[in-house]
Amino acid sequence: MTTETEPRTSAAIGGMGHSVKRKEDPRFIRGAGEYIEDVVLPGMLWMDIVRTPYAHATIKSIDASEALKIPGVLAVITGADLEKAGLHWMPTLAGDKQMVLPTTTVMYQAQEVAAVVATNRYAAADGVAAVFVDYEPLPVIVDPHKSLRPDAFVLRPDRGPDKANNHIWHWESGDKAATDAALAAAEVRVSEDIYIPRIHVASIETCGCVADWDAVRGQLTLHMTSQAPHAIRTVLALVSGLPEQNIRVKTHDIGGGFGGKVPVYPGYVLAVVASLTVGKPVKWIEDRSENLQADSFARDYHIHAELGATKAGKITSLKVKTIADHGYTDAAADPSKFPAGLFNVITGSYDFPNAFVEVDGVYTNKPPGGVAYRCSFRVTEAVHAIEQMVDILAHDIGKDPAQLRMENFIQPEQFPYKTPTGWEYDSGNYGVALQKAMDMIGYADLRKEQAEKRARGELMGIGISSFTEIVGAGPSKDFDIIGIKMFDSCEIRVHPTGKVTARIGVQSQGQGHETTFAQIIAEELGFDTDTAPYGLGTYASRSTPVAGAATAMASRKILDKARKIAAHLLECAEDDLDWEPGKFTVKGSPDRFKTIQEISFAAYTNHPQGMEAGLEAVDYYDPPNLTFPFGSYICVVDIDKTTGQVTVRRFVAVDDCGNIINPMIVDGQIHGGLTMGFAPALYESITYDELGNNQAGTFMDYLLPTAVETPRWETGKTITPSPHHPIGAKGVGESATVGAPPAIVNAVVDAMWHLGVRKIDIPMTPQKVWAILHEKGVA
Repeated sequence: MTTETEPRTSAAIGGMGHSVKRKEDPRFIRGAGEYIEDVVLPGMLWMDIVRTPYAHATIKSIDASEALKIPGVLAVITGADLEKAGLHWMPTLAGDKQMVLPTTTVMYQAQEVAAVVATNRYAAADGVAAVFVDYEPLPVIVDPHKSLRPDAFVLRPDRGPDKANNHIWHWESGDKAATDAALAAAEVRVSEDIYIPRIHVASIETCGCVADWDAVRGQLTLHMTSQAPHAIRTVLALVSGLPEQNIRVKTHDIGGGFGGKVPVYPGYVLAVVASLTVGKPVKWIEDRSENLQADSFARDYHIHAELGATKAGKITSLKVKTIADHGYTDAAADPSKFPAGLFNVITGSYDFPNAFVEVDGVYTNKPPGGVAYRCSFRVTEAVHAIEQMVDILAHDIGKDPAQLRMENFIQPEQFPYKTPTGWEYDSGNYGVALQKAMDMIGYADLRKEQAEKRARGELMGIGISSFTEIVGAGPSKDFDIIGIKMFDSCEIRVHPTGKVTARIGVQSQGQGHETTFAQIIAEELGFDTDTAPYGLGTYASRSTPVAGAATAMASRKILDKARKIAAHLLECAEDDLDWEPGKFTVKGSPDRFKTIQEISFAAYTNHPQGMEAGLEAVDYYDPPNLTFPFGSYICVVDIDKTTGQVTVRRFVAVDDCGNIINPMIVDGQIHGGLTMGFAPALYESITYDELGNNQAGTFMDYLLPTAVETPRWETGKTITPSPHHPIGAKGVGESATVGAPPAIVNAVVDAMWHLGVRKIDIPMTPQKVWAILHEKGVA
């Protein structure tokens, strides 16, 4: 393990470890990015959507006559129209099904009810306002606990008589009997209920698409903001009946994805149906309120956790029971074998002898849930729970939270480490990361300051989160979505001039793929980073762990052929050649060498007799295991007793993502992720009243931190390479979002522990904190 990246290539080549400026930035800075809003096709029409104000109601009738009188309105599409073609339902990526448009019943507020197609967006909006829908309200369930009661009405009777309840699935992991026995024998038991509320992706550009049906060629082109275009294409083929080879899904620059642009939304299918119906391109882009009210949501996990330990603080057991509120349909993109995602990584960084986890998915009258909002399939929820439980245990037994963690960490010599819930961690050195964070922030001095302030009646807290992430979705033997195996690919072609084209299976959403994948090629082959790969789809921090590995492996295939050509050119045996990034040299004769550019030209002009011309390779990388980045974060907060305002005074984040490709891009990912973890801890939440009305459907109510509220982040690194990854990388895009919330929560609770506060559910708003302080008599 190290704490610094040592570049192997020169700055001119710019391989791994160099802070190469992002190639993407100039076009974004100049406003030259191409988003869906920028796509304008000849003859293009606009589509807008009629949405229900009710969370649960019967549709008695839909009258579109007035809408069709509006100049520019060409068509109104209803569920009855789709039903005739068998298009009113579609599969979700979780193997459930959802309505494209309802025919009899609406299931959540802002659900799509009809689509209006017009010559421009304003006429389409006027048409939406003119469509009259006669509803008869029905009872509403927004509480998943009530939804599971035997007397609850059934929300999804379409699932058949054998599914006559609101329970979607049950999933469990670990040894229940052994865990129960260990808990019963534990000297200390900690039990807590933790709720992680619904939050929503707030991308710069909302979801949208342009569907373009070419009747002459029988081809559909769909321009869209998707993180998973290949999966979208498969679902469209299943729904529409069009051959998959006749469907082209084209992604442009994505104004933020973070999991929210993985699902297949009804708007996409409706745009396709509209284009098929009118024979012209049709654009649809949702507005911000539609995005916040109707798109798939993240979190909404109701967790009950029990932790067993000795009086000295040795952790012995963990049992977790969770209810996952998925709204009216399970639209998550979780791998098929993992309906609760990777939630069973909940044992975290600790050496647990026993653990058992179970999760039940539940239907309610809310929009579809289950998006992995900048986390790998429910890892955020898992880390949030275990890091709070460890802190509560430390406080209960009177031990410093950092010390308790140090004493229970999995030790470096224990890797590869098999968790009691079935994962095999590749590598880690948790104690060093935590110690570095403690040294950076001056932990001992902060504890002294806290004691002095507490004596004066001031509220200061210190919170720790020492998390283990799990990323790089694969291997394909365990990971698929609707049957699509989760390997990834890279195709590299070296041209005679020494320039490179690379095609990869992941889509850039701001991560800097065009830069970092070029750096992998530069590292492996010695080409400079002027060549930029372009991506096609990504989520769950798969890019570097899977597509990055495919890029490295394809590069090595090219290097094997390049060695043969170099031997031919230098008239020596292949074994007589030494390779350094950029050239082959004859051993013992440093003046005899061939550069990779010379070899590239020879691949088309002077290759060995009988060898196929060209220099290219394809690799489909199926990882042997996932990767497990980790980190230790320490947060210091001050609380104003008169207002309940929480101020993050300092926040130190030490991350370990294995070998680093571009330190500058990694820092940018961490800074952005920390802000996206800071937000739900203190600001973001979507709640519903008892009638299912969304109470945070605009940015007036759904609060996002700006640069003013966001603290100054202090970052550090340790480097523990993944032993099975071709370049030792682990991935970092989601770590900060996963690790930040519990550090902030633990800091706030630590500030008020002496007042009898054991836990606070997020978001910890000033109103919520002040109410607790008022109850304790100190506000």
